[in-house]
Amino acid sequence: MKIIGHPWVESESFAQVDAVEKIISTPTGSVLLISDISRSINLLHYCESQGLPFALRAMDIKTALFAHALHARYVIVKKEMAGVIQGLAQNYLFDTQVIVEIEHEDEIEEYARMGIDGVIFPSAIK
Repeated sequence: MKIIGHPWVESESFAQVDAVEKIISTPTGSVLLISDISRSINLLHYCESQGLPFALRAMDIKTALFAHALHARYVIVKKEMAGVIQGLAQNYLFDTQVIVEIEHEDEIEEYARMGIDGVIFPSAIK
């Protein structure tokens, strides 16, 4: 299980972007976080074509499937959808990892028991 953004673990940082122009000002090595697939499809295609690591927030199953199809490194899902989307990821052999945003370290065990690929703390997102 990946634990992203916890002070005890060195991990990737995420930079929220909504336009190609904003990529220039992100720290080197950041995973680009895209929140809205419908408003950012050109940005997603740009990231994919340039080999830039990106994550996509998914509010539903369809968006999670598109995240995988677009070669996202991560799909960040709602807590309620974590188990369902992780099951799809295993069934369809996603390369995209399923990540749940959490607030408290006590939640790590819950998602580990569910077999979720990873968790991310808000502090990892800039």
